[in-house]
Amino acid sequence: MSTDPLLQPYHLKHLTLRNRIMTTSHEPAYPEDGMPKERYVAYHAERAKAGVALTMTAGSAAVSKDSPPVFNNVLAYKDEVVPWIKTLTDACHEHGSAVMIQLTHLGRRTTWNKGNWLPSVSSSKHREPAHRAFPKLAEDWDIERIITDFADAAERMKAGGMDGIELQVYGHLLDQFWSPLTNDLDGPYGGQTLESRMKFPMDVLDAVRNRVGQDFIVGLRYTADEAQSGGISAQEGLEISRRLADTGQVDFLNVIRGRIHTDPAMTDVIPVQGMKNAPHLDFAGEVKKATGLPTFHAAKIPDVATARHAVASGLLDMVGMTRAHMADPHIVQKIIEGREDDIRPCVGATYCLDRIYQAGDALCMHNAATGRELTMPHTIPVAGAKKKVVIVGAGPAGLEAARVAAERGHDVIVFEAAADPGGQVRLTAQSDRRREMISIIDWRMSQCAARDVEFRFNTWAEAQDITALKPDVVIIATGGLPNTELFESGVEQDLVVTSWDLISGDVKPGSNVLIYDESGDHPGLQAAEVAANAGAKVEIMTPDRMFAPDIMAMNLVPYMRSLQEKDVTFTVTRRLLGVAKDGNQLCATIGTDYSDFTSEKTYDQVVVNYGTLPLDDVYFDLKDQSTNGGAVDHDALIEGRPQTLSRNPDGTFQLFRIGDAVSARNTHAAIYDALRLVKDI
Repeated sequence: MSTDPLLQPYHLKHLTLRNRIMTTSHEPAYPEDGMPKERYVAYHAERAKAGVALTMTAGSAAVSKDSPPVFNNVLAYKDEVVPWIKTLTDACHEHGSAVMIQLTHLGRRTTWNKGNWLPSVSSSKHREPAHRAFPKLAEDWDIERIITDFADAAERMKAGGMDGIELQVYGHLLDQFWSPLTNDLDGPYGGQTLESRMKFPMDVLDAVRNRVGQDFIVGLRYTADEAQSGGISAQEGLEISRRLADTGQVDFLNVIRGRIHTDPAMTDVIPVQGMKNAPHLDFAGEVKKATGLPTFHAAKIPDVATARHAVASGLLDMVGMTRAHMADPHIVQKIIEGREDDIRPCVGATYCLDRIYQAGDALCMHNAATGRELTMPHTIPVAGAKKKVVIVGAGPAGLEAARVAAERGHDVIVFEAAADPGGQVRLTAQSDRRREMISIIDWRMSQCAARDVEFRFNTWAEAQDITALKPDVVIIATGGLPNTELFESGVEQDLVVTSWDLISGDVKPGSNVLIYDESGDHPGLQAAEVAANAGAKVEIMTPDRMFAPDIMAMNLVPYMRSLQEKDVTFTVTRRLLGVAKDGNQLCATIGTDYSDFTSEKTYDQVVVNYGTLPLDDVYFDLKDQSTNGGAVDHDALIEGRPQTLSRNPDGTFQLFRIGDAVSARNTHAAIYDALRLVKDI
C-alpha cells in the first residue's frame, strides 16, 4: 500500500473514493442539445480511466426552464437527460471513478433572450454586471416551483445512477438569496436575517433530501466568504457552514471564497497565471475544522506538491485539480507509477474558462487532445515503420511535432536558429505575469530529451542542410515575424516599432507612447505594461469596438489592475492611418471605420501589434523537392487519417508547415496543428 497522502482511500458516507484527487464541477460546454452525449462522456471517462477518484460533472446543470444556459449547460430539467446521465455514469464507474453532478438555478446570472425567453428571476432587483439582465423579483409561486424543480432534477440524477449531487450556492440563485448583497425581498425569504436569507437554500435541501432519501449523497459548493464589504464575511460564512452541518442533511462541503458577479471578482475566485497558487486553501481548512464535515476545495491547485500538502496537513479531505486535469488527464496514473515528472503542467493560461465565457467550448492551451478525446489521443501510439523526421523551428508547434514524432518511434532532428527553444512563448514568458507559460516549452523539451530527439540550436537551416539528411518527412515550424503592414494604410515601417521590441527589451519605451493594437492579443497589453512600468504616458488604441478581444475576460483582469493605476488611456474605434516625422516626434494620422473623420496626434513612439507574417522561405525552397508539394489533404487531417497526397513523383520527402509558419494564430492552434498531423506519420 502506498503511503502517499494523495493515494489514500476516503470514505464518504457509504462510498469509498479510491484516492484524494477529484475534478470539481465545471461545464466544458460539450453538451449537444443540452445532453451530455458522446464527447462529454469521452472527456470524463478519460480522467476516470486514469485514476481520478471523483469526477464532479456539469458545472451548473440547469434545473428550471427560466434558468437558460449561458454556456451550453446540461439541461437537468428534461426527463430525456436520464439515459444520457446513465451512459455518462456507467462510463466513469466502469473505470472505478465515482461520479456526481452539480445542480443549479442561475437566477440573475443568465439572460432572458435565450431558451424559452422567460424573464430571469432573482432575490435581487439589480442585474448581475457580468450577464446584464435585469431580473424579476421572485414571487412566492416562483420559489415554490423552483424548490420542486431542484427536487425533480435530483431525482433524475439518482435515476441516472449518479453517486450524488452538489447544489451550486455561489453566484447563482441559492447564493443570491443568502447573500445580504443580493437579497431585496421582504417576508420569510427576505434579507433581514441570516436565518431568513438561508431559508430558500435550506428549503431546497429539505426537498431534495425528501425526494432522494438519506442514502444518496448531497453536498453544497458554496461561498463561505464573499470577500466584499457588506457581503457574507468569513465569520458569517463559518456560521453558515456550522448551520449546514447541524442539519444532518449535508454530506460534504465544497468551499469557495469570493464572488463571481464581475470578471475581476471571478478571477479572484479562480486565479489565473501570475496570481498566487491555492489562495483560499487555508480558509477551506478553517471550514473543515469548524464543521467536521468532509471538505472539498479547488482554486489554482495546479501541482501535485500543493495537492499533497492540502491533504497531508488536514486542510482538505478531497482536493480538486480541475484545470490541472484539463492539461493532463492522467495525473493520478502518473503519481501511482512514480512518473510525476511526466505530468503535463497546467500553466494557468485559463484558455479553457475564457473560451467558455465567450460561448466557446473548453480547450487547454497546450493539450490539444482535451475535449477531443473522440479524435485525438492523449497517449501516442507507436508507428508501424520508423521514419526520419526533420523539424525546423523549436517553438510550441515544432516541439509538439518533435514530441509526438519521437513517441511514434521516429528519428527526429530539430533545427532552431535561436540559442534556446520556445519562440514566441519564450518571449511571452519574459513578463512576470506570464512566466508560467515557459512550462509549455520546458515540459516538451524534457519529453524530447527522454526520447533522444536531436536539437541543433544556433543553426539557420537552409534547404540543402535539410535535404542532406535524407528525411522522410520535413515539418516547417519556423513561426513568424511581427507584421507592421497595417490594414489598407501606408505607414512607413521604419517609423514604428513592434510589441515584440518592447517586450524583449530590444527597444526602450518612449515617454509618450501609442500602442496601436490591431491584433487584440496579449503582446499589445504586455507592451503597454512595459511602457507604463517605465513611467511612460501610454495610449492603447484599437480600430475595434473593444480593446484586446482575444485576451478574453479572466486574463484581462491582471492587466487592468496593473494599467489602470498608471497614466494609461484606452481608445476604441480609431484606426491608425499613417505616421510621419514631426521634428523629433511622430505625427500619427488617425481615422475611424465609422466615418470620414480624421485627426492628428503627436507621440514620441508608435508601437504596432498586428500579428505576424509567416517566416516561410525555407518551406517554399523545399516545395518542389517534396512528394506532396506542401499540400495537405484537409479531409484526411480532419478525419484523423494519414497524409497520402502525391503531387510530385520525383519528390523524396513529405513537406508540411504548421503553426505561425502558416498564418498568425495562437499557441493552442500551433500545438493542435502538430498533434493532428504528426500522430498519423
